[in-house]
Amino acid sequence: MPQRPSAMLLARRLAAQQISHQEHAAPAKLVAWLTAVQAQDYAAATWGLALRLEGSPAHSVVERALEKRRVVRTHALRGTWQFVTPKDARWITRLGAGRIVQQSAARYRQLGLTQRDFDRSMRIVARALEQRDSMTRKELEVALERGGVSTAGQRLSHLLLRAELEEVICGGARVGSQISYSLFDRVAPAKESMPTGSDACAVLAARYFRSRGPATAADFAWWSGLTLGQARAASEAAAPRLERDVVAGTVHYFGGSVRQGRSSGVWLLPAFDEWLIAYKNRDATLAPEHAKRVNAGGGMLDPCIVIGGRVMGTWRRTLSRERVAIELHWFTRPSSRDAGRAHAAAERYAASLGRVPEISETELGKGGKLPPLRSRSARKPPA
Repeated sequence: MPQRPSAMLLARRLAAQQISHQEHAAPAKLVAWLTAVQAQDYAAATWGLALRLEGSPAHSVVERALEKRRVVRTHALRGTWQFVTPKDARWITRLGAGRIVQQSAARYRQLGLTQRDFDRSMRIVARALEQRDSMTRKELEVALERGGVSTAGQRLSHLLLRAELEEVICGGARVGSQISYSLFDRVAPAKESMPTGSDACAVLAARYFRSRGPATAADFAWWSGLTLGQARAASEAAAPRLERDVVAGTVHYFGGSVRQGRSSGVWLLPAFDEWLIAYKNRDATLAPEHAKRVNAGGGMLDPCIVIGGRVMGTWRRTLSRERVAIELHWFTRPSSRDAGRAHAAAERYAASLGRVPEISETELGKGGKLPPLRSRSARKPPA
């Protein structure tokens, strides 16, 4: 059995990630603190930011920041969608682009994508966006097909991703349910002074450990997409700016300036939240016997009920026009106090959407059965 982490480790992480104590009111400042936030699930990621802001505001506050380009959503770190600030978008993208392209080489060959295809597609996309402030994924698909570049199958995804990695385009706000893109130079103008190479790795390490520590070099390697050797070197380079502790025989780095909040709180965290995704070793927060209930495979991480830093269940939501049905699925039957606090967290989530919550709870039984515990509806949130 792995050694259980100290309560102090969990308290420090909760504070560093701005879950137990919120220090930022503006989404851009929060994202700058976190540096990069996984955002492949748009709705989940906007809630992940909202709950970390002072006052846990509505999703719309985060969406407005995206519309105004104070925060951008683009591919960086491990080739996944991330929220980053325009100031950080270019150097972070540049830091990981080469390795992502290298790792994608076999898939490029399977799809018949050549360097000529990439060069041609990037010229077409750049010309199209010179005339428009932004274009949807579908509009860029049409432009590429008209330009003689096949977008069949997964070719479109890889063509657009490569254009992001080459700093031609950058993801923008959503248009309805569609992804949009703008010219990278328009969203994140190049700056004379940007960290590069090993210096960039060290900057990224310092910011990672400051906002997610205590964590290990292996955790940082996983989150950043750097090799373990690069991550270890970057961690050592950043060490003078950090504190360190040894947990279960492994060095953990963390920042020392974060105020700690209520580490015993209850939170409904979204799918792919940084609370789990930011670490290679998740035993500190998710008991191994429950891991498959959160991560059944395929890279998925379900929304989680978190109490005092530990994952105690999962949850799901179903939206209707005025209501949101929220199902709480507990690993084991909660105490009345924890159940009540989870209901309050669910009501905060519904309020952020401007919808009436309908909350139900179940205990995950043997064989995945869900015997009902209780349910209730709340009044419509105030306008």
